[in-house]
Amino acid sequence: MIWGRRDGPVLPTSTVGESGLLGAARIAVDEAGVGQWDALNCLVEVLLEVDAAGDEVVARSALALVAGMPQLVVRLDEHARSAPWHGHYREPALRQAATWFTGASSGPAATALASMHGDGRIRKRAVAAMVSRPCTEIMPFLVLRTADWAKPVRDQARAGLAVLLADDPAVYLPSVLPMALRLQARLRAGFAVNQVRAAVLATREQVWRGLLGSGGRRQRRFVFDIALSQGWLRLPDYVTNAETDPDVGIRVRAAEAACREAVWTRRLDVLRRLAGSRRPEVRVVALTGLVRVGRDSDVAVHLDDDAPLVRAVARDAARRLGIDARERYRTAVSATEPLLGAIAGLAESGSAADAPLLRPLLSHPLAKVRAQTVRGLRMLDAVVVGELVSLLRDPSPAVVREVTAALRPLAGAVPPDLPWELLADGRVELRRAGYRLLRGRGVGVELRAALVLALDPDPRLAGRGKADVTRLARGVERTTWCRNPRPQLSVTATQHTELVALAARATTVLGEDTSQKLATWLARTRPDG
Repeated sequence: MIWGRRDGPVLPTSTVGESGLLGAARIAVDEAGVGQWDALNCLVEVLLEVDAAGDEVVARSALALVAGMPQLVVRLDEHARSAPWHGHYREPALRQAATWFTGASSGPAATALASMHGDGRIRKRAVAAMVSRPCTEIMPFLVLRTADWAKPVRDQARAGLAVLLADDPAVYLPSVLPMALRLQARLRAGFAVNQVRAAVLATREQVWRGLLGSGGRRQRRFVFDIALSQGWLRLPDYVTNAETDPDVGIRVRAAEAACREAVWTRRLDVLRRLAGSRRPEVRVVALTGLVRVGRDSDVAVHLDDDAPLVRAVARDAARRLGIDARERYRTAVSATEPLLGAIAGLAESGSAADAPLLRPLLSHPLAKVRAQTVRGLRMLDAVVVGELVSLLRDPSPAVVREVTAALRPLAGAVPPDLPWELLADGRVELRRAGYRLLRGRGVGVELRAALVLALDPDPRLAGRGKADVTRLARGVERTTWCRNPRPQLSVTATQHTELVALAARATTVLGEDTSQKLATWLARTRPDG
């Protein structure tokens, strides 16, 4: 069996066909990605079965499914040296890889799994087989062994990796790079990262550009940083990355590089183009560049931008030009269709005296305007409870969220029954609002609200309620050295009876441990009066 041709990429799945073994491997990989010990054990068994079938193409295709997930490779390596302390489990299937692995003639899956064996001698033989018959699908497992705790295994893996990357970086870099970066934080992982960096520096432009345009965020940032430090990119490349790259870190660094070069070369067209980007982090860098070249007039037109930092830069430019930004905002919010940036800008630069200009917008037909207006009134410290209570049942969840945030500091002025009515409403956002308004009203109220929420049909709300009940119940059993005081439950006899009934209903949701703690707490509590 020859599975190690360096220039022999694995055939596409479409040419291999969805065989039963490959389909089983796909299912096992998906389950192992989110599963626990038994799912990983099942994946190892499936990979060994695929390898035993003797079909090289299918075996490499199955191994590629695992190799494409560095986190799963790391979990398999940890799985090889672990065993559950409870449950009816067999011995880890990965330990059986030693019986399947016979040396360089073994299949790729058996070799990869043998490289994770607890016996260092077996791992060393597996590494030798990887190096003598390399393939892209097995490279992540070789990278893992470059950080092995056994020096003979580690040295052999490092020597093999260095030779392979030096001989053909274009073939092996795409599979080595993600795994090396995944191990970057490990104690002995520096060698693999340095080898990858050296390979990227020595490779052709076509290769590093391919790595920059594919892979995960960590890989693309790594390659971009190298390209940036080496000056491989030009101004058009920076502009393209700043406008289109999906990663905010790359966008910002590309925008900074593009604007820096545009400032030096007085390329105002580039600065204006990036100042019109839909990405706020790009716009603010471009506006800063325009400020440095003395184009305050181009910057001041962004006074009503949606991004807070952009508005701040624009206000600073307007100040130098003698423009009254606050007066501009006052005029803009009085228009028929006020811009959200103008409302936010007035809240940032105005005072409570400007609140009358915003209050008419609470009834604006656009939900985003109403939500921004509520946020602006909160920033101006001009919230009137009576005006906002009616908006708690607004059709827009965004408005409800903003009104709840504005009313929380003033929850004592809200009608006392209203939060409980919201907590029983049919809309999820209203139940969430009611629960938030009940926070901070005493342990008894918080416990009752959390028990009600734990029974909520919405999974996220129910999880929040369960977590809060658990926190309160565990807080009662805190030891004396804890800084936070134990929650003191002060309730009437009627309230105590209601809490006991709610606790009984929520038993199946809370779990045995929390329910027992809660029952003990309620049993020890003596109602007032």
